[in-house]
Amino acid sequence: MAKEIKNRYSDNELEEFRALIQEKIDKAQEQLELIESAYKNDSNNGTDDTSPTFKAFDEGSEVMSKEANSQLAIRQEKFIRDLKNALIRIENKTYGICRVTGKLINPERLKLVPHATLSIEAKNMQK
Repeated sequence: MAKEIKNRYSDNELEEFRALIQEKIDKAQEQLELIESAYKNDSNNGTDDTSPTFKAFDEGSEVMSKEANSQLAIRQEKFIRDLKNALIRIENKTYGICRVTGKLINPERLKLVPHATLSIEAKNMQK
């Protein structure tokens, strides 16, 4: 008797992935709020009375830190969006299926990268 090849994860497996993804979304959301609050509260550190040289340096680092926070926030928002898309794939029961090969993505890979849409095999083909 030939071994049956699974073409999708079971509802129980999908439920486990859903819990994992929801947990990651919650953590990512918290981190995004921290990044955004750091970005918004970056205004004044009380350096008005220091010499102009230090003030200019401080303003320059403030701009850099705002840019860095902005980039972090953008990456975090994309990560959250990717995770939410993974939840939609769970609803559609297409989660964990490689969009190139049509095979199941290794569950260990999905635990590490729960929003993955490519198997390692397909990812390596891209190189």
